[in-house]
Amino acid sequence: MADLAPGKLVFVTTPIGNARDITLRALDTLREADVLVAEDTRTLRKLLEIHGIPLGGRPLFAYHDHSGARDHERVIAALRGGAVVAYASEAGTPLISDPGFGLAAAARDAGASLTAAPGVSAAITALSLAGLPTDQFFFAGFLPSAKSARRKALTGLASVPGTLVFYESPNRIAKCLADMVELLGQDRQAAICRELTKKFEEIVPGTLRSLKERAETARWKGEIVVLVGEGPPKVTTAEELDSDLQAALAEMSMKDAVAAVTEATGLPRRKVYRRALELLKPQ
Repeated sequence: MADLAPGKLVFVTTPIGNARDITLRALDTLREADVLVAEDTRTLRKLLEIHGIPLGGRPLFAYHDHSGARDHERVIAALRGGAVVAYASEAGTPLISDPGFGLAAAARDAGASLTAAPGVSAAITALSLAGLPTDQFFFAGFLPSAKSARRKALTGLASVPGTLVFYESPNRIAKCLADMVELLGQDRQAAICRELTKKFEEIVPGTLRSLKERAETARWKGEIVVLVGEGPPKVTTAEELDSDLQAALAEMSMKDAVAAVTEATGLPRRKVYRRALELLKPQ
């Protein structure tokens, strides 16, 4: 049993490809909920059919990025009426580059309780398979489709410590990789992960440059996860250290200035502290 209390919204993670990648708790929730809500009702109907779960007379609402106030309010009304509402993304984990954030906020405001029946995520699956470091990673979701906005986003991510994780569509992947080569560095290790958990699952490792060249002729289809390894550490010159310290010392105490510059540069604190003392000495 899913142990569902009245007036509860349950976010149900659905398979990203293989229909058997669903938890027993998710199946219990879909079987026992009073109201079902889905990003794509056709996909959820098919999933219910595969696993032998009858819809019966239960309401099945659509809720996605383009849903209007009416769709929103009828879900909240069901929760206020004490119903157990199960919300399922088309594939993967709700709210992770999928709709549901506004619904979750409204449900909390309405006094409903929230929980999740967790499961598979394309980002985590790709990290498990790509061969890039996983001790630290940054999930960036979908980059903007407009070139200028995409390049601005990539510039801001260039120095993030850890593996970068992106979702991308087949028709934009070549342009995306071209921008990554220019703004993140052509020699950074990366991987293309596509059709995860499906029959034609493919993991393509390489440098950003080699992946860009392959994308120019490849005919990739399906959902794509792009992973980019961490770039080389930034080298701070003596002149840059002095400039950073002088700017920080002009606005804060020595202790705070040393802490700020140490964090920004990654240099040893002792080295930054000694140089700050030298800069503060009367000339």
